[in-house]
Amino acid sequence: MFEKKSKDVTFCEAECFKIDASKKIVHCRSAVGTNLDGNGDFTLDYDYLVVALGATVNTFNTPGVLEHCHFLKEVEDAQKIRMSVIDCFEKASLPNISEEEKRKALHFVVIGGGPTGVEFAAELHDFLVEDLVKLYPAIQELVKITIIQSGDHILNMFDKRIAAFAEQKFQRDGIEVATGFRVVRVSDDSISMKSKSVGGEVSVPYGMAVWSAGIGTRPVIMDFMQQIGQTNRRALATNEWLRVRECEGVYAIGDCATVSQRKIMDDISMVFKMADKDNSGTLTLKEINDVLEDICIRYPQVDLYMKSMHMLDIADLIKGAIGDSHKESMVADIEEFKKALSHVDSQVKSAPATAQVAAQQGYYLAECFNKMEKCKEHPEGPLRMTGESGRHFFRPFRYKHLGQFAPLGGEQAAAELPGDWVSMGHSTQWLWYSVYASKQVSWRTRMLVVSDWTRRFIFGRDSSRI
Repeated sequence: MFEKKSKDVTFCEAECFKIDASKKIVHCRSAVGTNLDGNGDFTLDYDYLVVALGATVNTFNTPGVLEHCHFLKEVEDAQKIRMSVIDCFEKASLPNISEEEKRKALHFVVIGGGPTGVEFAAELHDFLVEDLVKLYPAIQELVKITIIQSGDHILNMFDKRIAAFAEQKFQRDGIEVATGFRVVRVSDDSISMKSKSVGGEVSVPYGMAVWSAGIGTRPVIMDFMQQIGQTNRRALATNEWLRVRECEGVYAIGDCATVSQRKIMDDISMVFKMADKDNSGTLTLKEINDVLEDICIRYPQVDLYMKSMHMLDIADLIKGAIGDSHKESMVADIEEFKKALSHVDSQVKSAPATAQVAAQQGYYLAECFNKMEKCKEHPEGPLRMTGESGRHFFRPFRYKHLGQFAPLGGEQAAAELPGDWVSMGHSTQWLWYSVYASKQVSWRTRMLVVSDWTRRFIFGRDSSRI
């Protein structure tokens, strides 16, 4: 929405602990100062509100997780993990400590084999074997890293070739991957996990545990969802324009929200009526083609379905329902139209909870706000198909998947890009460096990131407590 901060922009470092949609007020609390009345609470009025609070850790109510595990959500979490790793090495270096106690102190467990858990385990392995073992050579043979994954393989959202490559690399690096195990309890010195196949419970001693097994809903979001009647969801439901459903002027993006794509079968009668310009009760191929672009914009699953079925155009879709091989003479009534589109909604899928999705949503919403006045006069969206006349102001948000990376440590990475393109190895790591640097918000941050990588290559990672 703006490139540089100006006097028209006010920034407040505070926590939003309540959203009052009826009064259009957000309640905030500062952790760094107090108001004139002696406390840090204050309120802000809004005309438009963008909720981008992210998610919190989902422990699945597993006993002991909150008390004994580290997490990977905030900057403070990374600082705590860093201190804990060094504490484990210092403890294992003390005199009169048995080898069993040393092994336990140097056993680092990562719970969750998704992209976050795998990347952390890989980076932790590099930090331990490339930097810390030089400072603690006497105990380097006792260091162990274990990944616990409930599924049958790690990186289950990636191509199976990448998952297999990652598991093979971790095996070479000495990182144990325990698949098919579900953590049922965490104590201060051991993790109890149950095998999905056998069913027996196993206890694993550890020195530090990191929980990376899923995301949950923040309390402020849960409270807001109850206010507006969204009580059966784990995230705020928005429409295709990222506006929170049944809540005027409130938008939500990122992990705290999910885009609820409207199904074409819910509006099939309205779509048919809109296309039937001559009110004949039937649709010709020309009538369908006249509104096809608006239909595909409003209901992208139509285009996705035709591509998945290798159909060249809408005529192939209609032909399958009415059995007419002559495209120009095709005529479909409402029942045949319903039959043709009956399987289209199977292509409706939710976007993953990733930074790539959140970034695209943020860019889209900022662009919409910037051109709001212009689009009110000259709408650029599709035709309204639910009873209202005219067009939507904006084109709906469409997530475009650009691919995904999985850093695997040892200057190796894996990439899965559109078009079933998979790459793994050292060259892919350099591709990751390039993409990561290009995604920084300014040249200043790019230079800082690249200089940090350069310093690490030359001098190694900083292992001090400062």
